[in-house]
Amino acid sequence: MDDATKKRIEVWLNGNYDARTKEEIKRMMREDEAALNEAFYKTLEFGTGGLRGIMGVGTNRMNPYTVGTATQGLANYLKKVFPDVPGISVAIAYDSRNNNRLFANTAADVLSANGIRVYVFDDIRPTPELSFAVRHLGCKAGIVITASHNPPEYNGYKVYWEDGGQLVPPHDKNVIAEVNKIRSIDEVRFERNEQLISSIGEEIDKEYMQRITQLSLSPEAIRAHRDLKIVYTPIHGTGVKLVPETLRLMGFENVIHVPEQDVPDGNFPTVKSPNPEESSALAMAIEKAKQTQADMVMATDPDADRIGLAIRLEDGEYELLNGNQTASLLIYYLLTKWKENKLIEGKEFIVKTIVTTELLSEIAATFGVKVYDTLTGFKYIAERIRLLEGKEKFIGGGEESYGYLVGDFVRDKDAVISAVMIAEMTAWAKQQGKSLKNLLQEIYLKHHFYKERLVSLVRKGIEGAAEIQQLMKSFREHPPQEINGQALVMIKDFLSGEGKDLANGEVFKLDLPSSNVLQFFLADGSKISIRPSGTEPKIKFYFSVKETLDNMDSYAAVDSLLNQKLDALVASVAH
Repeated sequence: MDDATKKRIEVWLNGNYDARTKEEIKRMMREDEAALNEAFYKTLEFGTGGLRGIMGVGTNRMNPYTVGTATQGLANYLKKVFPDVPGISVAIAYDSRNNNRLFANTAADVLSANGIRVYVFDDIRPTPELSFAVRHLGCKAGIVITASHNPPEYNGYKVYWEDGGQLVPPHDKNVIAEVNKIRSIDEVRFERNEQLISSIGEEIDKEYMQRITQLSLSPEAIRAHRDLKIVYTPIHGTGVKLVPETLRLMGFENVIHVPEQDVPDGNFPTVKSPNPEESSALAMAIEKAKQTQADMVMATDPDADRIGLAIRLEDGEYELLNGNQTASLLIYYLLTKWKENKLIEGKEFIVKTIVTTELLSEIAATFGVKVYDTLTGFKYIAERIRLLEGKEKFIGGGEESYGYLVGDFVRDKDAVISAVMIAEMTAWAKQQGKSLKNLLQEIYLKHHFYKERLVSLVRKGIEGAAEIQQLMKSFREHPPQEINGQALVMIKDFLSGEGKDLANGEVFKLDLPSSNVLQFFLADGSKISIRPSGTEPKIKFYFSVKETLDNMDSYAAVDSLLNQKLDALVASVAH
């Protein structure tokens, strides 16, 4: 244990912290020095997305003191940016995680103590509804207490700006600077001012759901297939509050629940992980679908900003779609209906992240719709919508990590909107005698057959963080000349902000902010993206391959070839 860690422990033992906290520190000193070191070896970083960490005592943990310090920094910044605004206000929401109300109330305490009006949701709510509430109520900022799909021991704290999007430059760095200026817990004002705190709830729900129903593009398809069998699970999270109700409001009358998972519970007792990217999280819902012969299965993560989808095949089995496949279907549906409804006028656009399938770009090109690429993180998609507001029209956007948005009245990925639009898309396909599988295959025939795979290497703790740094350094300084027999033809390094065409040696600027991401492009059109996770102890490898699909008879053969390509790329790089 280094001296800086010992000093941090000493400050907590002698400072203005509660007795229970001090007792827990003393217990760790006696019984578990390794855990004590992990809890104090650094300060939980207030990153560009806020806080996320394991709950517990210590500077490197989520607790009322780290939440209070973050909120004081935010309050200080809001007062600097809006000195002449008489009633600065902030909205607060929270999901079903353990200590959700404690952390939400701590944030409300500190904001109100600083003279800021606070609107706190009366119960758990989806993260995207917070984004909506910030805009609807005219707030200058918003806070959501959530750790998204992380394991039960985690919690988090996300900050939103007045446009309803998560913090982006310059506000993200400026808030971080204000948080880092706080040197003592005595600088944090915890004295709650009840007069400045209001409860919000049902009135916001109604406005939000009403806006969602206005997104409908195929009301006739819903009327024809209002009995579409939809199995839905919130995986013990906030989606239970609004997803089934919004589906019914849209006109879908056959929403089938998974009762055991309708119960909000921060321990997520029926799943190993509440992550809709993982097939095991949808296992109970798929079993229910088999029993009821449902058309589809939808699952949302604890804060209901991401959605997983399983579709029924002709043989009665269910196939899980990945984030790229769902995004491709959704964008194809939106653009098809916008064209049919004569809504495309030449100023429309979609947005995707740099690690999301290039199939979206191919689809948009055929409709004459512009595509903007952003860094990983939906906040950058929200930023693009804000920058183009009044100039161009946003249709939809998405990222491979199961997050999508339709319309611009919310400025974050939204699983409530996504659930409704996916259901409508399914009804639309069914009206034409097609399944979503048929529709996806049609898209591959018209464009290219794309296949992607995400591989994450977990490296925990102090040593793990150092290993991830070394891996990125090695790839950056010694890029391979070829991978799986395919020549490397282009490199994009978003940290330096430069790309290089290896065929002619041309170096070009990348029109995106600096970020620790590397991309390798191969001669056969394959793409490999490498980046450390910003929220978890992982380094992520995104693999993308493509082939031409000439006819449906060759679908299985091309699918097999793409899988072989992916296997070989993964074996070559992510080990």
